[in-house]
Amino acid sequence: MRTRTGAPRHALTASAAATALAAGLLLATADPGGAAESRTTAAPRTAVASLTTAEPSAATRPRAADSTPGGVKTVSSDWTVPWGLSWLPDGSALITERDSFKVFTLSRSGAKKQVGTVPEAVTTDGEGGLLGAAVSPNWKSDHHVFFMHTAAEGNRVARMTFDGSKLSDYKVLVKGIKKNRFHNGGRLKFGPDGYLYATAGDARASDLAQDKSSLNGKILRMTADGKPAPGNPFGTLVYSYGHRNPQGLTWDPQGRLWEAELGDAKFDELNLIEPGKNYGWPTCEGQCSTSGMTNPKRQWKVGEASPSGVTYADGALYMAALKGQRLWRIPVDGTDAGTPKAYYTKSYGRLRTVETVPGENTLWLSTTNADLAGRQPAGSDKVFQIELK
Repeated sequence: MRTRTGAPRHALTASAAATALAAGLLLATADPGGAAESRTTAAPRTAVASLTTAEPSAATRPRAADSTPGGVKTVSSDWTVPWGLSWLPDGSALITERDSFKVFTLSRSGAKKQVGTVPEAVTTDGEGGLLGAAVSPNWKSDHHVFFMHTAAEGNRVARMTFDGSKLSDYKVLVKGIKKNRFHNGGRLKFGPDGYLYATAGDARASDLAQDKSSLNGKILRMTADGKPAPGNPFGTLVYSYGHRNPQGLTWDPQGRLWEAELGDAKFDELNLIEPGKNYGWPTCEGQCSTSGMTNPKRQWKVGEASPSGVTYADGALYMAALKGQRLWRIPVDGTDAGTPKAYYTKSYGRLRTVETVPGENTLWLSTTNADLAGRQPAGSDKVFQIELK
């Protein structure tokens, strides 16, 4: 049987899990979705108690029982395919643009400032380019920010220094992840264990997802220097495998890792990730009964989802849908995912990234209507703020 098992409860302190959430290290799956897109147990992880935060996290606040998305307001306009979003300790966001390779800061009041570009980034005239961003949990001491982007030889994880005004000191940490016009993955986040997680698509070579010697079709886990994190199940960067085009990552307050993944023509998935597990692609798309493969906790028809970003807030996961053009709310209780409910269907177009604002019962949500599938003019994308009530 393809098993449905919950993630192990690692030895995370409540404060460490809360701190990681506050630092914006929550979260995401990919582009057009469906046919339109082409469509060993790990050692226990050590909680990192030194993560820096700007505000108390959502996990430490009194929970608003069964809170749901409310009013939407525009924080910022005139974006062209904003992709990655990570919070800085001052409460502003670091945001990437996929095709221009530009990096911006965006304040809570909507003040937008370009702080640099990522060197050696290229586009694939599809889903590749400058993708995920992650601010170091120790930014106040190391001033490091991390990016996942497409380069000449493939997809990379790179590190730069950000002094609060400009980016510098580009350094490649991981290179040679195969690229394609589609299925590049791209989400990048620090977990509550202090390690960096990256999603890598199968680059339209589906057999790579089952090849544990390949970095494609995987969730990767690494140190801040790009080395395999201690306790990884195979002694490599690979944390889990059998993924098609994963683009969403987030953690709940107990440190469980949730992932959103674009399927092919049948089903998109929400998975609860355990180290070393096989999530089925290309043998399985959605639930199946193949021995050794782990079933998703939830699945959607591709026209209803094609998910990218995902975040946790007040007892639920919030998942941004591209082709489905809606925000899904999925209540979670332990390792169980409840009945999903859709919000804002077809109201704002293709929804790319959703993140919880540190210390608030609030989400930020971005669109990518100016991408290949959205076909809107450059500058038509926006960043929204959503109050949970």
